[in-house]
Amino acid sequence: MERKDGVGHPILGIESSCDETAAAILAPDGTILAERVLSQIADHAAFGGVVPEIAARAHLAALDAMVKDALREAGLGFTQLAAIAATAGPGLIGGLLVGTAYAKGAAIAAGLPYIAINHLEAHALTARLPGLAAAQPAFPYLLLLLSGGHSQCVAVEGLGRYRLLGTTLDDAVGEAFDKSAKLLGLPYPGGPALEAMALEGAPSIALPRPLRGREGCDFSFSGLKTAIAQLVAEEPPGPIARARAANIAASFQAAVTDILGDRLSHALAMCPSATAIVVAGGVAANKAIRARLAEIAAQAGKPLIAPPLRLCTDNAVMVAWAGLERLRAGATSKLAAPCKPRWPLDSLA
Repeated sequence: MERKDGVGHPILGIESSCDETAAAILAPDGTILAERVLSQIADHAAFGGVVPEIAARAHLAALDAMVKDALREAGLGFTQLAAIAATAGPGLIGGLLVGTAYAKGAAIAAGLPYIAINHLEAHALTARLPGLAAAQPAFPYLLLLLSGGHSQCVAVEGLGRYRLLGTTLDDAVGEAFDKSAKLLGLPYPGGPALEAMALEGAPSIALPRPLRGREGCDFSFSGLKTAIAQLVAEEPPGPIARARAANIAASFQAAVTDILGDRLSHALAMCPSATAIVVAGGVAANKAIRARLAEIAAQAGKPLIAPPLRLCTDNAVMVAWAGLERLRAGATSKLAAPCKPRWPLDSLA
């Protein structure tokens, strides 16, 4: 069966913005026909963080086989697709170049439209993927984007229409998790390790809550991270006692949860017409944070939509879905469209 023009056929999405190589194929109604994700955690663990050159080489080595494997599972060839979408930013330039070059080459060979996807928009639109919520959220809704590189409150007013309500003034929340975990001697990636450690402790240590109660919904986590560094510096030489580390982890997580809850309350006041609250990004996988945000959503009488854990971190399902939304709107991209390591959401209008 040959592809016809329009959105009557599946779409391929490619994600390579950081340290996950991913490919996914979605049917026109959003049904996931195939998805593949290859984590590079083992490649970067020895360095305590993502090494851009290693990440780019890993994407290059894995992507072609992953795409072909996904196509095989879906029972499709390139010419049976409606379009190919790929993350073009923001992210690490080497990985972005690998993913977009592959997508553009495949689009040229198969005569398909190419769609350059903003990684943040993909997170923002994931909540509209059929089956994630009782009903697809109507615009406008409120997005709380929490990841290793981003902490943002955004009013999602429509496709390509994003109003930034608040952002981090220094560290992103995921970065604060990772750096605090490293200070406690926990393995990379630090966020999940710190969350697990926090379950063993009690939030018994007084820590700052930067910007809590302040007007607006900007974030600041640098001071909290510094407080953790000072606590660790006061410990005797050598590994921190596990019970002490657990209490520090629990106290850190409680502080972050309080900050995020406060910032969300302020964001709701700034966007009272929001139909729902959406939380996305890797930190959205944290159960304590989800529970606190759910409380605030319930108090506001609005549904909280949080993707399943596998769709919180970087993935190609969200890229393919954003591609479908843009394809329906006729918003395809030129093959000359560049990669953008920095690409703010509010610049997409």
